[in-house]
Amino acid sequence: MLAACNDELDYTEFNNYDKDYVFTEFSNTVGFVTNIYGKLDYDFGSYGNGMLASACDESEYAWRSGSVNDFTNGAWSPSNSKSNIWSDSYSAIREANYYLATCDKCDFSQYKFNQDYIAQMSRFKRLKFEVRFLRAYYYFNLARQYGAVPFTTEVLTDKQANSLGRTPADDIFKFIVGECDAICDSLPADYSKLGNDAAANETGRASKLAVLALKARTLLYQASPLFNEKNDIERWHQAALASKAVIDSCGKYNVKLGKYSDLWGADNWKASEMIYVRRIGDLNSLERNNFPIGVEGGNSGNCPTQTLVDAYEMKTTGMRWNENGSGYNPDKPYDNRDPRLGMTVALNGDKSWPTYNSTPLQTYYGGVNGEPIAGATPTGYYLKKYLDASVNVSATNSNSKRHSWITYRLGEFYLDYAEAVFKYLGSADAKNVELTMSASEAVNVIRNRSDVKMPAFPAGLSNEAFWNKYENERMVELAFEGHRFWDLRRWKEGSKLSSITEMHIVKNQDGSFSYNREVVKRNWDDKMYLFPIPQSEILKHNNSNFTQNPGWDK
Repeated sequence: MLAACNDELDYTEFNNYDKDYVFTEFSNTVGFVTNIYGKLDYDFGSYGNGMLASACDESEYAWRSGSVNDFTNGAWSPSNSKSNIWSDSYSAIREANYYLATCDKCDFSQYKFNQDYIAQMSRFKRLKFEVRFLRAYYYFNLARQYGAVPFTTEVLTDKQANSLGRTPADDIFKFIVGECDAICDSLPADYSKLGNDAAANETGRASKLAVLALKARTLLYQASPLFNEKNDIERWHQAALASKAVIDSCGKYNVKLGKYSDLWGADNWKASEMIYVRRIGDLNSLERNNFPIGVEGGNSGNCPTQTLVDAYEMKTTGMRWNENGSGYNPDKPYDNRDPRLGMTVALNGDKSWPTYNSTPLQTYYGGVNGEPIAGATPTGYYLKKYLDASVNVSATNSNSKRHSWITYRLGEFYLDYAEAVFKYLGSADAKNVELTMSASEAVNVIRNRSDVKMPAFPAGLSNEAFWNKYENERMVELAFEGHRFWDLRRWKEGSKLSSITEMHIVKNQDGSFSYNREVVKRNWDDKMYLFPIPQSEILKHNNSNFTQNPGWDK
């Protein structure tokens, strides 16, 4: 088992849990912890190449047989429960509990005369705080997805584990916040500043900023309607303070907003606003599974919806396409739009997408990238965000590039702060001596990026107007980063997932185009606010305290 080397963690499969093996050499110990990191989630196509974006209204998966479509076509059930988060999280939690129960009994004194002993011991003493962060992170994923879940910090036998009931989500969230408070000051904000430390050249390890980010996200979810049925306003207060702490700490450690276009590509993990990034490695499968049909090697996949495209406001006015005076031209629907549209979505007529494609995209009906070709985009669009245009998946010149998944970045927490302070203080412009930035001001920071420069939210917005614009901004800024699917659930606005809009483009004889919206119905039921507990787990946990989530037992 190798420890992390140079600039990233080396995720390795670690199956030997024998204490004498794991805790007799530094490399074995670090390797064990690194394997817990290896179960961190990312979504480059977690469901048969389909992203969660295609399970909400951000995109539509082009291939009807794709398993991600089970979320929207009624095939989702306890026996088809999409349970990878359940299994991966509990596997990681089991390893974390084992490590934390054992690590303080370790004695590496036999190595005290080794040249790197001090550096290795410095890393070893920090590992337990990294593991506590990881365990809290995995519990957050479980509570977000299932609500009440089995909870333990002990090392259990299979029989003991299967006798656990379900601990309420509120208790899970409180545990996570408590862990974050306890470990925050025990982890560095920047590993590169550690000097003579075995981890000084590593990236990808949990940091002080990552701990603050986990706490802030947890408190935002705990305050949201799905988990805050009584609308306890103090929860929004604590969420606002936690997001402010992230923003303030990022300022202290020189983590700052940069270009929106820096958020993906081979070097996105170096972008100035990154708080924590899940490093994946070199690959081209993401591009192969999403580059347009009709481009050599492209297989289509997660296609942005017109619902998403409609969220991008007009550049000059800051208005939605269907607002009076917006400046929208139905004959040229992509002109003068929020610059983030062109960075996120591949549009009809786009050139050099990907770089090796010499023909402008033809997503219209009958075009080389359009229907009725099997697998062609059903929405009129293809995906750009997270894809690397310089990756080549053709038969003769294929290559691969490094890819990294954004777990936490500063931009999210300006939005989280805006939401929480708005809900707590009651208006878009309100602030106080404690929360010195208003909700509108926080959103405007995001909109003022150097390569975006969208008009600021005006002062004096009504609560309804602000909330509509805020939801819209969040959808645009965080598109395809795995938020929208969960946001609509925690807000209890799942009805918005009951349909999407596609754009059907027709090329006219004179070379112009006609753009026709079509609403497509999808399956939604309020039981889908939470995932079904896997049926296999229901059968294992033979006790009355382990019940199925509401609606899924019918």
